Amino acid sequence: MIDLVYLVPLLAVLYYVYRVVTKYSNYFNDKPIPVLKGKELFMSSYRMMTKKMSFNDWIIGNYKKYPTAKVFGVQDMTRPTFFIRDPELIKRIGVKDFEYFLNHRPSFGNIENSHPKALFSKTLVALEDQKWRDMRATLSPAFTGSKMRQMFDLVGECCENMVKFYRDEVRSKGGPQEHEMKDVFTRFANDVIATCAFGIKVDSLSNTENDFYLNGKKMMDFQRPSVAFKVLGFQFVPKLMAWLGADLFESKPRDYFTEIIRETVRTRDAHGIVRPDMVHLLMQARKGALKHQTDKHEEEEVKGFATVEESEVGRVQVGKGMQLSEMEMVAQCVIFFLAGFETVSTCLMFMAYELTINRDVQEKLYEEIRQTKESLGGGPLTYDAVQKMQYMDMVVSETLRLWPPAPATDRMCVRDYVLDDGEGLRFTMDKGTLAFIPIFGLHHDPQYFPNPDKFDPERFSPANRDKIHPGTYLPFGIGPRNCIGSRFALMEVKALIYHMLMEFTFEKTPNTQVPLQLAKQMVGINSEKGVFVQFRPR
Repeated sequence: MIDLVYLVPLLAVLYYVYRVVTKYSNYFNDKPIPVLKGKELFMSSYRMMTKKMSFNDWIIGNYKKYPTAKVFGVQDMTRPTFFIRDPELIKRIGVKDFEYFLNHRPSFGNIENSHPKALFSKTLVALEDQKWRDMRATLSPAFTGSKMRQMFDLVGECCENMVKFYRDEVRSKGGPQEHEMKDVFTRFANDVIATCAFGIKVDSLSNTENDFYLNGKKMMDFQRPSVAFKVLGFQFVPKLMAWLGADLFESKPRDYFTEIIRETVRTRDAHGIVRPDMVHLLMQARKGALKHQTDKHEEEEVKGFATVEESEVGRVQVGKGMQLSEMEMVAQCVIFFLAGFETVSTCLMFMAYELTINRDVQEKLYEEIRQTKESLGGGPLTYDAVQKMQYMDMVVSETLRLWPPAPATDRMCVRDYVLDDGEGLRFTMDKGTLAFIPIFGLHHDPQYFPNPDKFDPERFSPANRDKIHPGTYLPFGIGPRNCIGSRFALMEVKALIYHMLMEFTFEKTPNTQVPLQLAKQMVGINSEKGVFVQFRPR
């Protein structure tokens, strides 16, 4: 028989969990929308958690359940969720009525109840309300076209190092070798982030086991079981998790990157060192010296189709700056690492795959690259030249449509909101409920993108791009809480593909999986068996 000493606490815990799980079981009863019942949701989520289904399959499966509905309810365990399918409603929630949907779902706590050492709660992604506004306005000037132009040489240097490495490899090994693209591009992205965000130089291709790469990879490993437990913990007992100091990032890599920033800032302050990277921009932001400036180049810049514009929220000057603490500076560099390490490498992996199996697209892109090289008179690639490559932008835009690195996003309702589509659908979304935006579902809906599983860059040609509904293409999110680093990510992807295709063709190997299958995992998007490609010198 179970001792009462253990039975009473156990029953208390079970009762608490039951109350939390059933609290919103009847929430949608008075809403004029379909509802995905808790049992059905649990079964599909269980399949994803047990790695029998990818996150993207989960999104598509639920997206198709109510094909005529603009929105339907989801009986989530801890928060009523509205699954938004209609592009007009998505635009209204993400842009027009943004004031009602300021925040993301607090998956890892927020800055009010976080542990002093917890990094994720201090990042721009996790901040809420006025703290988010201030941080966005503080950081936004660091991601303008003019600032990207200043950092372009640092990115170009990493691209040239990568080309040289594989060119030398062909010579030393007597021919082209097969490579797994995720590994190749995470190493490249790692080196770019090291130099552009942390102000140090590493070579992750030659020195495969360098500390920066190993710590970065460990910090970005979101498939580890502890992440799922932490997410559940923050949903059910957020104050306890905060008191325990729980964080998305592991403590050792977190401390490693904290020390890098601390030492870099100390050295630069002491010796007046100026370098065109993110550390310098954050140091300027801390002093209130970083402001939005529109110069001639900014006005004339040709922007990529996927580039998101900064809203007025990000253009507001916040006086003398936020007086960023050391940990806040580290947190912004780390979230920059997260975006660059995972999002950029994922986009490059899928782009390499599509170029490999669509040789006509690869050759057409190579021809544009060759012409761009000629227009530069044989000189180095420039930021403006990258921006003017039209077909390159079409290929990148289609890659982001077919394989969006962020398959979904969300917005939390911060005060009661009356959703009214103007056509008879009208109900209240209560404060604390969630709007779920299924990016992957929208990108693969034949209503918006005919033959959606086909890789077709012509969708984004000047003649066709006006046909794309603004609320259906969201690779970098939507509205004021869109991805602040879209310019940097696109610049990085295009610069590397330019340099690599100038020197190599991308070719299939016996290990190239066609058609490509997605990994069955809870977070993000990845290939099931890797993407294997051979770099053959031209």
